[in-house]
Amino acid sequence: MHVIYVNQYYYSFYVKLSERCVTMKQEVVVTSNELPGKRKKAFLKVFYDQRYLMILVLPVVLWMLIFNYIPMLGLVISFKEYNPFLGPLDGFIKSPWVGFDNFVEAFTDKYFLYSLWNTVYYSVLNLLVGFPFPIIFAILLNELVNTKFKKFVQTVSYLPHFISWVFVVGFVYVMFAVDNGLINGILMKFGFVDEAVPFLATPDYVPPLVVLLQVWKSFGWNSIIYIAAITNIDPTMYEAATVDGAGRFAKIWYITLPAIKPTIVILLIFNIGGLISANFGLFEQMYLLSNSMIQDATEIVDTYTYKMGIVLSRYSYATAVGLFRSVVAVILLTGANFVSKKLTGESLY
Repeated sequence: MHVIYVNQYYYSFYVKLSERCVTMKQEVVVTSNELPGKRKKAFLKVFYDQRYLMILVLPVVLWMLIFNYIPMLGLVISFKEYNPFLGPLDGFIKSPWVGFDNFVEAFTDKYFLYSLWNTVYYSVLNLLVGFPFPIIFAILLNELVNTKFKKFVQTVSYLPHFISWVFVVGFVYVMFAVDNGLINGILMKFGFVDEAVPFLATPDYVPPLVVLLQVWKSFGWNSIIYIAAITNIDPTMYEAATVDGAGRFAKIWYITLPAIKPTIVILLIFNIGGLISANFGLFEQMYLLSNSMIQDATEIVDTYTYKMGIVLSRYSYATAVGLFRSVVAVILLTGANFVSKKLTGESLY
């Protein structure tokens, strides 16, 4: 009797459990069918509530579509032999396909390979020297107690960013001139050299000069984001560290640097992605500094593309070079983001 009772009990429990599972399944189906409608209403409500913000963002979206995304359709001419004499539209459509011939020609051209090497070389130098400098400057500036002096230093450090590269390079030519140049005058005055050094006619002097100009012009402006990150650190953390007997360098190492690490990592990823893009004003520097004596040292991918596309009117070839640079930049950016996510847990997405 007890066995029969227990079996009946478990049987009834199993039946009730099965009925409950069926009911829950029906509820889930009904809920899942209702979700799209609810999500749509919620999306429309959010869109309506933020309509003014959407209107403000609209010009930026249109600008990006018109000047960034729509021109990407022109990348197709990198696989063609574009003929501009057919007209803008007919040249785009009727120009003959050549496949990867433009890319093959680029990688067999020693001048392109040399410009590629120069671009990577200058970008790596700028990354090694120019990237840490704003971080160090922001940390040192944060340690200043005098507010007025701090603001003065900030203002002075920002100013070079707004000076045109034309003026900067012109000033460099005057300072480093062989005849009556200030730098050569000082070197000869104190006996460091016996005769004037042709700095702007010697390829070996180009890399340090380029890095020096880049750091001087950009470190103040690039430090703004680090200064903003430091100001968001809770002051009570420094107060607690002071109570525990921590010195100034200990506070920087254990509080400031860990707090701004996400900012440093994100900007480092962007800088690595731009190694081949020379997106730190390198084109202007090289174009203005270049002369017949140092042309090999100042030829980068940007100037090479400019000469091929604008000067020689080889539009398809120049587009192929630009497409290659963009693909490499995406690969570098994605790779740096992946490595950063694995090592530090910080990433762009």
